[in-house]
Amino acid sequence: MASMRDIKRRKSSIQSTQQITKAMKLVSTVKLQKAKSRAEQTNPYSNYMYQTVTSMLARSGGIDHPYLKKGTSTKKAIVVITSNRGLAGGYNSNLIKLVTGSDFSKDDVEIYAIGGKGREVLERRGYHIKEDDSYIIESPSYDDAAELCKKVLADYTNGTIGEIYLVYTHFKNTVVHEPKLMKLLPIEFDEEELGAAAEANVLMNYEPNETEALDMIIPKYVTSLFYGALVEAVASENGARMQAMDSATSNAEDMISDLTLKYNRARQGSITQELTEIIAGASAISG
Repeated sequence: MASMRDIKRRKSSIQSTQQITKAMKLVSTVKLQKAKSRAEQTNPYSNYMYQTVTSMLARSGGIDHPYLKKGTSTKKAIVVITSNRGLAGGYNSNLIKLVTGSDFSKDDVEIYAIGGKGREVLERRGYHIKEDDSYIIESPSYDDAAELCKKVLADYTNGTIGEIYLVYTHFKNTVVHEPKLMKLLPIEFDEEELGAAAEANVLMNYEPNETEALDMIIPKYVTSLFYGALVEAVASENGARMQAMDSATSNAEDMISDLTLKYNRARQGSITQELTEIIAGASAISG
């Protein structure tokens, strides 16, 4: 059985840790409020951009454009958005599992890393890190998303990569965050979209011409999805960290209660032992 000194030292250590987890929970809560508002404002725009562009292209027929046709390269670009810091529960590990659990061969994957935690783990597991822009996740802006889009589309059009995917965490609400793997290019249409296009039997018209229009539309489309994913990732990270620190604080409280009980029992045992020794000593003297 642990001594009273050991129990007291352990209890003091846990109390110090609990103070840290409480502080981290408060910081994450404050950050979450701001990030949540931003994500809720951005999410509808990203969703409508995706729906509008895919619906438009489904009604465009077979357009021959560099952004729309599958490249000859077997390489797949995966933009992975994780965090730069840990202590967020399964936030980062869930995203990494999406990449490692996919059917993509490591040799055919080029990682565009946003977030140091994802980059470190994927690099350690043998994935090639094409770009490391981890600084973006600290304070993402639309300009950052546009710059990232330029890099990825440049590699797509010059044939370095043949497909573009996005891995991020969709922010549903404060407690629900959903890891997602999304294909951006070449755009794939579901049966509902193709059915609606066939039923309408009207092809999309482009002015001044389809090449110039798509040169503007597709980069906007990709940039909007990147930006929306970055904003949702920040909100999800802070939500996950807030929950993790709340759980850690509650666990620390349980451990402190348990150690307090053990300390009191050990103290009571020590007092009982001392009284027994005193009584035994007194009996020996009187006898």
